[in-house]
This record gives sequence, structure tokens and C-alpha cells, in this order.
Amino acid sequence: MRAIADKRPTEGPLLRVKDLTKSFPISGGFLSRQAEYVRAVDGVSFAINSGETLGLVGESGCGKSTTGRCILRLIEPSSGEVWFEGKDVTALDRGALRALSRDMQIIFQDPYASLDPRMTVGAIIGEALTIHQLAKTRREFEDRVVQLLETVGLNADHMRRYPHEFSGGQRQRIGIARALAVEPRLVVCDEAVSALDVSVQAQVVNLLQDLQRRYGLAYLFIAHDLAVVKHIADRIAVMYLGRIVETAPKAALFAAPRHPYTQALLEAIPRPEPGATRSRRLVGGDVPSMLTPPSGCHFHTRCPHARERCRVEAPALASDADGGRAVACHYWREIAPPADRPARTTGPSLAAERLAWLQAAFASVPAPGPAAPAVAASVSSGGPSCRTRRPFDPRCFR
Repeated sequence: MRAIADKRPTEGPLLRVKDLTKSFPISGGFLSRQAEYVRAVDGVSFAINSGETLGLVGESGCGKSTTGRCILRLIEPSSGEVWFEGKDVTALDRGALRALSRDMQIIFQDPYASLDPRMTVGAIIGEALTIHQLAKTRREFEDRVVQLLETVGLNADHMRRYPHEFSGGQRQRIGIARALAVEPRLVVCDEAVSALDVSVQAQVVNLLQDLQRRYGLAYLFIAHDLAVVKHIADRIAVMYLGRIVETAPKAALFAAPRHPYTQALLEAIPRPEPGATRSRRLVGGDVPSMLTPPSGCHFHTRCPHARERCRVEAPALASDADGGRAVACHYWREIAPPADRPARTTGPSLAAERLAWLQAAFASVPAPGPAAPAVAASVSSGGPSCRTRRPFDPRCFR
């Protein structure tokens, strides 16, 4: 991998997105004509600095993944600008876009569907090395694949196995190794941990943070789990129905969210504080259809602070005085951030009651007796372990 010191200095943001829009045609009627359009991404703008993590959050179907794929041109944007290190990504031809893909990679959401089941792990990771001609000899190719596997916490023997022989967390590590193979500067993490168990999520997130510190990577971290985003992101952008409604540094957004939708998202997070109570401002109604979104502010049909202006005029993403926060709401300066009510002070708290109950329960448990003899587990000679003893087949990497 390229060290941080070897990275070219970047003046301004590493990635800058301006007024990005993506519309999908809907066919219907006589002869399946294009009757309507779904605007999945509607004028999205943001920037990411080198070595920074921007968390992109929102409800399912709000356009987060479409935004990430449009940036990489896996989906062609309808309009807007995407600038990476001073290059207009939307204006590049096929050859220039392939060369730029070395610096921009993606980790897909589904670790099961994103890996070809007919290819070995070594072939999956090494495919990009072959395309970009990053390994001149067979020995250099294999050494590079082994280095990438060890970087993400896997073993060299895993290069000869197939994806179905790994757990979900291991498959996601393989996807990370594939993204790192071409030494990128920006990685789009498209729901990279949403399909994993909580314990495996923590391992993958810690791995991503460690790789960022070692190689100076920038992440666009797309997720709907705000607890994960709070752990990994530096700044957060909140999306609703294809539009960004608030951006702010992580600490500022979680401490004092200003947009009503951001407040509703944060108040929906359960808190592990048994003795604390709080008043929630839950929004009503259902998420409108992106085929026929509401006029004006898209959130006005569910917002408790909506006024007549919100129904007719779409708010711009306005920055505050210091420029650290931007909110797309006409009246966000008048809306106070939510405040928790203090925990009850009369009588013993619920946490103290539970602690006393647990202490009494442990005191009543008798001392353990002699341990039962261990039963030796029979080990089958078949299974995935047989593949580790299989001789190397060079056809696996074709």
C-alpha cells in the first residue's frame, strides 16, 4: 500500500459533489412508454477531505446508495458535477474512468452477492491487479494477494478457497481486501456492515479505522445505523427523499440536531439508561412516494413545525455563522434541539434496584462442584479444512 507520506497533496477537498441528480424512468401505458420519472437523488452537494470519513445516513430508499454509485459512475448521473482531485468525473471517457478507478473504490453491502462464487479468493482480490497491470510477475502477484489478506486479518491459505467457505464477516473482509488492492484514496462503504452481526460489525469498523490511519483513506460511509456512524464518522450528512437536509460535525449533530427529521432519527435510538426518561417527538405519517414527492420541503407532510411556506418553497441548505453546520429548513434557527428530562430522583433508581436484585441472586447460587470430564469432539476429515491441504492449482487465478 502507498504510505500516507507518498500521497499527493490535495488543495481543497478530495471529493466535491455539486447538485448531483439521478432520475429513473418509469415505463407504463401503451407500448411501455416512459410515463414518469423517479428522482432518487435530487440536487445533492457535499465535500470530503483527504483522510476524512463522511457518514451518509437516512431511511431505506432515500437515495444513499444511488448517490455513492453515481459518484463512481457505476450508475450514470442525470446531471450535476463530481470532482475528484480537480477532475470532472462525469466528463471522463471510458479509458480515463478506468484509470481513475484506482483511486476510487467501493465496498458493497451484501458480502454474499458481491463475490463471484466460481472464483477463488485469490482470483477475486487479484483481478484488479491484472486489469491495472500492478503485478508484473506471478510471484509478485501472489505476494500481493497474501499481503492484502493479512492486512484484513485473513490467512495466506484462504487465497485458494471459495467464497461459500467463509462466514459473513470474513466475506466482507475479502471485499475490503479487493477494494484495497489498487491502493485507492477514496472508498465508498455502501452499507458495509449492515448485513453483519453486532460483534462482527465492531470488528469490521475497527478494521476500516485502522486502515484509514495507516493509509490515509477517505470514506463515504453509507449506513442507516446511527450508532455505527457515530463511532466511525467525522462529519454526517442526513438524507430524506433524495435531498440532504442537514450536515454537521459528528459531535455537533448528536449533541444538538437542528432539522426536525434529524431530531426524529436521533430520538428513535434506544438508550441503555434504565433510570432516565425523555420526551420523544415522534413524526407521524408514512414516507411519501419518491414518484410523487411533496411540493416544497419534502418533509413538510410529517413535520410538526411545518408552515405554509414549507408547502410551496423548497429550503436551501443554509450554513450557520461558523460554516460547520448546514440545514435545509426555513425555520431551523427557531426550532430548539431536543433535551432529555432528568432521571427520577425520588426513591431508588431502576438501575440500583436491578443491581441489588443481581447481588442477591448471585449470593444464593451454590458453589460449583467438580467439573465434568470433557468429551472429546470427533473431527471430520472432510469439510472446508480439506481445501487447505489441496495442491495449488494455477488455473484458479485465470
